[in-house]
Amino acid sequence: MIRTAIAASALLLLAIPAAAQESMSARIAAYRERVERLEDRDAIENLQAMYGYYFDKGLWAEVSQLFSRNGSFEYGQRGVYVGQDRIARALLLFGPQGLGQGYLNNHMQLQAIIDVAPDGRTATARWQGMVMLARPGANGQWGVGIYENSYVKEGGVWKIAKLHFYVTATTDYDAGWMKSALPMDGVSALFPPDSPPTEVYRSLPGAYIPPFSFDHPVTGQPLSDIPQPADNVVGRK
Repeated sequence: MIRTAIAASALLLLAIPAAAQESMSARIAAYRERVERLEDRDAIENLQAMYGYYFDKGLWAEVSQLFSRNGSFEYGQRGVYVGQDRIARALLLFGPQGLGQGYLNNHMQLQAIIDVAPDGRTATARWQGMVMLARPGANGQWGVGIYENSYVKEGGVWKIAKLHFYVTATTDYDAGWMKSALPMDGVSALFPPDSPPTEVYRSLPGAYIPPFSFDHPVTGQPLSDIPQPADNVVGRK
């Protein structure tokens, strides 16, 4: 519907004086750019939703194919894995391919803030993550965290360039937040990452606020250098 309206507006230029045509052409170009950025945002939101659905069901090959050629995956303090093949193997640390019997691996993504670059080639986004986990022989877990991701358009298709999930808290299903604060998994000895964690922090009872990828919408000020609470465990002053 929007594209049809733009095309119709273009036809009107034939009957408009030259000076007015320039103004009309500029407006149409601006509208076209706005539509393209809105379509980019919609594509990125769908991309991230697909990641969640595939991740939930242990479809690791499908998850890895959502990443760009040199895309990276970082989850908590596990370290950074780079490239689709490495990411696909690292995801097996979360459970078997296809989500075996007795496993639950729900990762929901909420409160999306998506910022597409003016040229429409790259973007960043922040999401709130809620997690429900279960595996055979262990009690269930609840979790929450923050995604700070970046995206790139490759061959006209949006892909994940960097996915970084900051674990805020994980707790035993029965005990709850105030009685159970489970630590994050560290670097795997079975399948080591390509590089260590980019940021060292603790989840609950520690407190860490991931830097925001977007500026404040009213003041225009960045929120990328937030004062963090002191933490003598990780050495933060």
